[in-house]
Amino acid sequence: MRTRSLGPLRASLSSLLALILVLPFGTGCRAQAAAPRPSATASRPDAGRAGAAKPTLVLFLTIDQFGSDYFERYGGNFSGGLRRLRDEGALWMRGRHDHAIAETAPGHASTMSGRFPVHTGIASNSQGVNTNEAPLLGSTDVGASPFRFQGTTLFDWMRAVDPATRALSVSRKDRGAILPIGRAKTDVYWYASNGVFTTSTYYREALPAWVSAFNARQLPLLFAGKSWTPLLPDDRYAEPDSNPLEASGRDYVFPHRMALGRDAVFRDIRDTPWMDSLTLAFALEGLRHLELGASAARTDLLAVSLSATDAVGHKYGPDSKEIHDQLLRLDRYLGAFLDSVFALRGASNVLIALTADHGVAPYPELRSPYYRNHDAQRVDARNAWRTAFAAMRAAGVDTAAVENDDGFRVRDAEAFRRAGVDPDAIAGIWVRELRRLNGVLRADLLRDLARADTVHDAIARRWLHMLPVDGPVRAVVTPEPFAYWQGVTYATHGLPHDHDTQVPVLFWGPGIPAGRRAGDARVVDMAPTLAARLGITPLERLDGRVLPLAP
Repeated sequence: MRTRSLGPLRASLSSLLALILVLPFGTGCRAQAAAPRPSATASRPDAGRAGAAKPTLVLFLTIDQFGSDYFERYGGNFSGGLRRLRDEGALWMRGRHDHAIAETAPGHASTMSGRFPVHTGIASNSQGVNTNEAPLLGSTDVGASPFRFQGTTLFDWMRAVDPATRALSVSRKDRGAILPIGRAKTDVYWYASNGVFTTSTYYREALPAWVSAFNARQLPLLFAGKSWTPLLPDDRYAEPDSNPLEASGRDYVFPHRMALGRDAVFRDIRDTPWMDSLTLAFALEGLRHLELGASAARTDLLAVSLSATDAVGHKYGPDSKEIHDQLLRLDRYLGAFLDSVFALRGASNVLIALTADHGVAPYPELRSPYYRNHDAQRVDARNAWRTAFAAMRAAGVDTAAVENDDGFRVRDAEAFRRAGVDPDAIAGIWVRELRRLNGVLRADLLRDLARADTVHDAIARRWLHMLPVDGPVRAVVTPEPFAYWQGVTYATHGLPHDHDTQVPVLFWGPGIPAGRRAGDARVVDMAPTLAARLGITPLERLDGRVLPLAP
């Protein structure tokens, strides 16, 4: 089903941007224009790589915290870009991240590298991109760069074949913009707390004129005092709007009114659907100014990571009316955005991939109608740490030599060497104490996981895809599915279970037959699949494989 057009395809870029930005204030279901479909060969089962023209633009979309179930739960109300990609693309509904810590940084690092976190060097958000060595331009937020990232990405492979290849990566989050591109120094931008899109000195010494001009418009202030209200009539939402677990019991019922103060608007817009509309508007502006996809002589790359689903999901939870409405709005924003891209570059010249960096679990106190979390509980690991610390002190090791980061992490190996203590001996005490706790599925030394049957032991396999056996993390703990750590006040994720690791894997473009795909698909398979589609060779050994796009 096609929806009403937003305007002529020949509309100016400024008009297209304005349409994206005005969508939050609309009350109808206006979504995408009737942009041209892929060529007729796209629907033929025998259409393949040989029959499709080389695209001029690869568009890689990552929706932060977009678990596989959202397509099924809310897809009946989709009418824009998510519906178009779902209906016209090759979709593995239950793709997955085959690693243990389902977080933003490791998820994004795997999207276009084709490698697991153990090989990208990005194992968690805390061990991600932030560093004082790369300050931001025009913002006092903490600096960021890909200094921990190891290896190459799809952009490196594309540029090795054609040095003229251009790329733009955009996100609300620094890690969402940086990690899909890897170490390449190109156009990489993210949203800062003072309301501007910025980058760090790792990439350049000054913002380009087009970025400064976009920031000068101060578009977030358009939303000052505006109320986020449901897009559709109340009877279109099955979720109650009365759960005080949401938003820590404050402002958890529609409407949600934005503050009037400048600094508050810049901060609070990050937790609303409007952040995605700003990110897409910025991406569209960059596409035009950098002339991405404008030349038939090269293929360019546009990576867009959309973070509002993650912010709304953390604040209100995956069972909330707010997350339902967020996804309806994102669907419409994407519809307008894709129409704009197709109007500028032509649908037959664009190859699209879509996935997510992780899923999410509902609050353990909420018995969810969507997730099987009826036995969920909170886990308090403090006693395990107290016992481990006591053993360290008795052995003459400063307790500051370890930290609770991704597991039992050794910060100061020299402190153990001076005391003649094997860190694994203390980590083993930590493991023993954790195994006694209700809500803990298992706790393991990394060296023990290395001997596991990783074909049949998915948890062991995902931890080994996450962390090096000889690295600083000596032991890890896996709570039961849907469990939360004690003290966490927001809806969260990060476990090696399906509810956190299952995400859609989708490809759309000329020569790619539409339809659901069976079989196994992992996010690390996406980069090699795109490389094969483009006829280029990765520059290193990958963990992923080429997916069969034909049904």
